[in-house]
Amino acid sequence: MRPVFAILAVLVLAACSPSEEAVQPEAPADEPAPVLGGVDLGQPVRALGTEPFWNVELTGAEMVYTAAGAPEQRAPKPNPVAQGTTATFESETTDGTALRVTLIATECSDGMSDRTWPLTAMVKIGDQDLTGCAASTAAVMSTGESGPVVE
Repeated sequence: MRPVFAILAVLVLAACSPSEEAVQPEAPADEPAPVLGGVDLGQPVRALGTEPFWNVELTGAEMVYTAAGAPEQRAPKPNPVAQGTTATFESETTDGTALRVTLIATECSDGMSDRTWPLTAMVKIGDQDLTGCAASTAAVMSTGESGPVVE
């Protein structure tokens, strides 16, 4: 009779064990890029400022910083950390300089044109803090020198 109890005990334990399907974690779903101030951050974005003149291109894979009289600097573009009306991209350039781009969903004026931009941009590169405006690259390329920068 003991072998019958042993077999029953094994069957009971097997029934209580989680199935192999339950043990394997589900693959995370790709989250869509956030939209901030009407700008899809999954698409190329351009941030720029004046005095001094600077520009950051947020492309599919990298952030490219350029400034008047300074060498171009490139950094891998991470997924943004989005909280409410703010999205922040933090990385490090190929020469080891910290680069942080913060975009805020507030209307912005660049001070040089009659354009109004959908995003305010704050850039910190190394120990330099810069403030400017941002929009999708497509909107920047299709808008004239006045009015809202929108697609």
